[in-house]
Order: sequence, then structure tokens, then C-alpha cells
Amino acid sequence: PDFRTISEFRRRHLTALAGLFVQVLQLAEQAGLVKLGHVALDGSKIKANASRHKAMSYDRMKKREAELQGEVDRWLKAAEAADQEEDRLYGDKRGDELPAWVADKQKRLEKIRQAKAELEAEAKAAAEEEMRQRAAAEARRKAEGRKKTGKTPAPPKTEPDGRAQRNFTDPQSRILKTKDGYIQGYNAQAAVDATAQIIVAHGLTPGMSDQDQLVPLVDGIEHNLGRKPKQVSADCGYCSETNLAALADRQISAYIAVGRAKHPADAKRKIAAPLTKAMRNKLKRAGYRSRYRLRKQIVEPVFGQIKQARGFRQFMLRGIDKVTAEWALICTAHNLTKLARAA
Repeated sequence: PDFRTISEFRRRHLTALAGLFVQVLQLAEQAGLVKLGHVALDGSKIKANASRHKAMSYDRMKKREAELQGEVDRWLKAAEAADQEEDRLYGDKRGDELPAWVADKQKRLEKIRQAKAELEAEAKAAAEEEMRQRAAAEARRKAEGRKKTGKTPAPPKTEPDGRAQRNFTDPQSRILKTKDGYIQGYNAQAAVDATAQIIVAHGLTPGMSDQDQLVPLVDGIEHNLGRKPKQVSADCGYCSETNLAALADRQISAYIAVGRAKHPADAKRKIAAPLTKAMRNKLKRAGYRSRYRLRKQIVEPVFGQIKQARGFRQFMLRGIDKVTAEWALICTAHNLTKLARAA
């Protein structure tokens, strides 16, 4: 079949194809390629099917919204003044149809307003989450009997930063920083078993941060295979008191890099956090013998194989649901390759 037939087949059966991941994974487990003794987590930024130059900042949206509204209003005013000539201009039409160029501007205006509203909703939700975290921190301070230090911070802004952007080709993708610069893309996640570099869970997020991905990945392993890994390693992007507590609650031995704080205040909080402090000491004591060192040889080569060896550097689909399914398909293909070579 030609590429159009394959593309249409994939589009039509995308959800079912994504569901093959678990079936292939279970085959790999039956073949002895998955032990769940040690699993390493990592993420990699992959380009979306959208140009970052098709994005618009919140400040630019406000300006463009006013410009387009002005253009549409001017046309409507001129059309109203010309009502007496409508029979001559429009013949047997109603006379109120918008010219193509006005309709196009109105559509663009609606898109900008929708994107602007989404940015505003996100900013409001982020401000509410920040206030919730501050309240929780204040409650902990009082419970521990610690004195309040420093000034009370100003309330978080509920309006988006003027530089916050939304892409019109794939609105759910984001501008992400990579070692080579910035891309419009998604953050693809994978949990990889140490035995044969089989991907045992996958995920996808439009955000830069990996922190919120640890628990879904770990729980995804149990969902896919019916059991938990004994050990989990990950870089400092996944480290938080909440994540370390979650692994402890699941009786999983953690090897998570603590990392360095960017600001002195953050460093003090990290030192004070008991689980983070314990993890730092655990990794330091083990030194070169630490199980954390397995991470680089388990998960990082997998992303290298997918991106370098197989040339997968950009998603073909758009929208987070379709892109998530596409990433599941890529992970399935990786596992099938490992399974075939082990046969």
C-alpha cells in the first residue's frame, strides 16, 4: 500500500493501535525481557507538528484583537451606511453576507479570543495553585512551631505574563527549551526496564517539568504488568518531597538525584525537607556504586535509539490525545524491535 493508505489506516485505528503497547509489553515479559528489578525514568522534548513561529504572545493577542475588531467594526459601519444600495449591490441575495476577507478576519478574531481565554484560565488556575501551596506551607510552619521569616509575598498574578504564548496550529503544544535551543513540542516520557531496555510505561505532557510525571509512570507500570518495580531511578527533574513520599508509600526503593537549588531560599527548603535530605545522603554514601548510575545506561540510550537510529524527531499528529497515542505507537515499535532481536 502507498503512504496515504497507511496514514488513513493509522488515523482510523489510532486508539486500537495505541492499545497494542500493553499486549506487546506482556509478550516481552513472558519472553523474560522484563524483570522490574530496576526501572529508570526520563523524558525527551520532541517537536510538534507545528511551527513555533505560528505562536502568538498574550500581549500581541490583546493588540491584534483590538486591531481586528476595529477592522470588522469599520466594515460593518460602512455596510450599514450603504444599506439603501443593497439591491444594486447584492441582487437577490439577502444583502447581509460578509465578504470573504471580513469573514476571515472574524474567524481569526475568534481564534485569538479563544487562545487568549485559555491563557487567562491557565494563569488563574496557576495562581490558585500557588495560593494553595502557600497556605499548606504556612500550615506546616505553624504545626512545626517555626517562626515566620521574611516579608509576606505579594499575591500571585491572575493575568497571564505578556510573553505567554499559544500556538494556533497545535494549541496544546508548548514552546520548550532544549540543549539546542527552543522548539514547539511535547515532553515525551518513558519508564525503561533494566533487563533489555523495554519501555514498561509511557506518558506525554506539554510542559517542561518532569516532576508531575513520576507517579503516573510508576503507577502505569503496575497497571500494565500487575506488579510494581523494586527500584526506580530518575534525574533531579523528578525530585520532590511528594514524589519521594509516593515511592516510599508504594515500597519502591528510590534513587532520585536531588540536584542543586538555583536560589539560596530554595536550597534552605531542600536541606530542611527530610526525604530530600535522606535521598541526598543515600546517593552520597553509595558514591560510584549507587544504583542511580544505572539510569544513564538504561533509559538514555532508548531515546537515542528512537531519535537518532530511527530518526523520529517530530510528531505527525496534532492535539495531545492524538500525539499521546502516536507516542504509544512509537514505544510499541521500540519494544517490538527489542523482542524481535531477542528471538
